[in-house]
Amino acid sequence: MAKPFDEVGVAEFKAKATKLLPRVARTGRVLRVLKRGKVLVEVHPPRETAPEPFVGRIRGTVTELGDVLSPIGEAWEADAE
Repeated sequence: MAKPFDEVGVAEFKAKATKLLPRVARTGRVLRVLKRGKVLVEVHPPRETAPEPFVGRIRGTVTELGDVLSPIGEAWEADAE
């Protein structure tokens, strides 16, 4: 059975980090960095994050032009009843 993680020595990690880190994100496999045979650090893929709420995405992009609730003084067809 294959391990759910990959292992590299600290020297190899230092030399190949720019290739190893994107591989963790792409494959979803944990990368264990070893020093003298012991785990020094584990690099995990990024967690799935919930999308930002809609309000957070539009904050600061809307401009208020005036009062949108008060009557404007013109008759509408719907008012004719």
